[in-house]
Amino acid sequence: MKTNRYEKIILDIFERKYSGQEEFEFARSDLVESCARLGIDPPKNLGDVIYAFRYRSALPQPILDTQPPNRHWLILGAGDASYRFRLGKLAAIVPSQGMMVRKIPDATPEIISKYAFSDEQALLAKIRYNRLVDVFLGIAAYSLQNHLRTRVANYGQIEIDELYVGVDGRGAQYVVPVQAKGGNDRLGVIQTIQDTMFCKTEERYRHCIIRPVSAQFIADDRIAMFELRFDGNDVEIVNERHYCLVEAGEITGDNLDTYRNSGM
Repeated sequence: MKTNRYEKIILDIFERKYSGQEEFEFARSDLVESCARLGIDPPKNLGDVIYAFRYRSALPQPILDTQPPNRHWLILGAGDASYRFRLGKLAAIVPSQGMMVRKIPDATPEIISKYAFSDEQALLAKIRYNRLVDVFLGIAAYSLQNHLRTRVANYGQIEIDELYVGVDGRGAQYVVPVQAKGGNDRLGVIQTIQDTMFCKTEERYRHCIIRPVSAQFIADDRIAMFELRFDGNDVEIVNERHYCLVEAGEITGDNLDTYRNSGM
């Protein structure tokens, strides 16, 4: 089983490198070394081992058992073919139960819904065509580039799902990196950290306000959206809203009264 193989590899690395510290590095070559030590054929895509524990699977229990109260192990990039385990306050971004679901008139072209390749691509398209970044953040936002691959010092190569720029009524300008997850993948704080560091270190955005956003499909095609903040140490959830894209006629007067009286 692939998951079990991945667990053995990452656990071997952790046990070889960890000695009580809150942060430590390892290299991609350590993945190969662990495979040799364990008698396991190396995965064709070594990076998938890291991706799995960032967005799909929990770390093995012996690793979780070393976490102090209210701290979680993250696997961050640390440069070319290098990674680092680091303890943080928040590991995953999980939609809250019982949130109000706000109905938004669905402006997604039907042909886009028909031909979207994956849940993630479909979600990014729905966010874009329904201007959900604008609605959620209260600014005029414009998609600048999607699947932006770039490099960040001390983190290595990263990929931003979609990058927006925007402006508000005061004239202040924004840069908004968007992380989207569908299917069984979960939203992780690691991408928020990396996206924020890119925006902070990119000269062209030095006068922009950074507002990272994460979005995920949840039950019944609802979309959970989060505004996040990385303070240099940990990621915090600033705001969370749930939306449902519907035909305009499905939005009742009672719905509108509820939204009007719910506050900003």
